[in-house]
Amino acid sequence: GLSSAVLRGGGGSGKRAMISDGQKIGALLCLLGMCFFSFGVVWFLDRSLLTIGNILFLTGMALCKGPSATVQFFSTRMKSFGVPGVLFFFSGILLVLFKWTFIGIVLESFGFLNLFGSFFPFVVDFARRLPVVGQVLSMPWIAGILDRITGATQRSQHWA
Repeated sequence: GLSSAVLRGGGGSGKRAMISDGQKIGALLCLLGMCFFSFGVVWFLDRSLLTIGNILFLTGMALCKGPSATVQFFSTRMKSFGVPGVLFFFSGILLVLFKWTFIGIVLESFGFLNLFGSFFPFVVDFARRLPVVGQVLSMPWIAGILDRITGATQRSQHWA
């Protein structure tokens, strides 16, 4: 029905994974959180927008994955990549809450890159497949910078 959307094909078996309403809301909250966070940075480190962005992002992540899976994600990342990523991410959030905005943003950004940095190559590859954005990201000088940041050795060409 309309209450569930198709996420992706199920490994070629013809089955499709369905997204629950809670996961849809969680994805929207994550997106809104990233937007509020971005606006907070653009508008001279506005503490209120940064805080709202952090709360929306974490709430959305918990709704998408579920509370126990979210806790498991952070504990697995702590074991796999070490304590600094998780520690810096959450201490950055706390510092923003306690009005140490600039230092909090720096720590939170470092922690975010440590926690979610392995997803960047997939995000960049997906963005390169989008109609307009893909052409921009595939320009030689932009592609070179992105390839160095993501560690990509080969990139797909989308010049038409």
